[in-house]
Amino acid sequence: MRRSIFLPEGTATPFPMGQPITALHDALERETVLTGTAVRCDKYRELSVRFGGYEGTIPHGQAVHPEISGADRDIALLSLVGKQISFTVTSITADPSGRPRILLSRRAAQEQAINWLFQNTEIGSVLPAQVTHLADFGAFVDLGCGFISLVPMENLSFARAFHPAERVHTGQEILVLVTGIDREKSRLLLSHKELLGTWLQNAARFSPDDTVTGIVRAVRDYGTFIELTPNLSGLAEHRDDLSPGDAVTVQIRSIRPESHRIKLQIIQKLNTAPERTAPNYFITDGTVSDWVY
Repeated sequence: MRRSIFLPEGTATPFPMGQPITALHDALERETVLTGTAVRCDKYRELSVRFGGYEGTIPHGQAVHPEISGADRDIALLSLVGKQISFTVTSITADPSGRPRILLSRRAAQEQAINWLFQNTEIGSVLPAQVTHLADFGAFVDLGCGFISLVPMENLSFARAFHPAERVHTGQEILVLVTGIDREKSRLLLSHKELLGTWLQNAARFSPDDTVTGIVRAVRDYGTFIELTPNLSGLAEHRDDLSPGDAVTVQIRSIRPESHRIKLQIIQKLNTAPERTAPNYFITDGTVSDWVY
């Protein structure tokens, strides 16, 4: 698919300084999506936005698309202050002193993004996204102009994790896979783990006798499960002094592709926290079909 021009809020280039008022009239006519910073939300829940030396107002009803917000609409609105947001210009007039009075709509920008996504996206599409906030059950991501969707916890990776913060962080740019489309409710169902590679692709990064770092994910009577990558874990001996989340060094004793098993030997427990690294994507674009872990 073609990459969307409707980028997650905070990732698009802000409207440049020094542009003449004719540039705003052109944006008004073309319904161009612009980017600026929300600087204030008043008692009427109207947003003031600064962009390129201008200041405009987003009326309350034009701040958030009704399909996005829900019960926490006011909280979502207040949380925009101090952040870069997307919008279109809807009106340019002059106040009594002759200064331009500019009305904006974030909702219109979101409608453009939603329409584009549902016209150009299919099951299996890979999309860019930005993590907006985390919950125990998953990571919320912006797919464009503040259109938010959820990546459920179980879809972040194949290796076990106890909280989304072990996989992603707020503000991080990631890729997501569309696994379902609900046009009636304007929802896209998302996953992440498929893009991190199959068992064989991840196992190919290692060889027997390698000594590497890992993260303890579970301790059982019969052994300790240790994550080598977010989509690959191995089994080591039981250790009473280890807990989930501990960082360790391990030696790879054997790799068995036929049974998808990796045998590990624990070398030592590390006193440092597990290193957080950017996702290693094996798929970065296009459409995914017939994917098998």
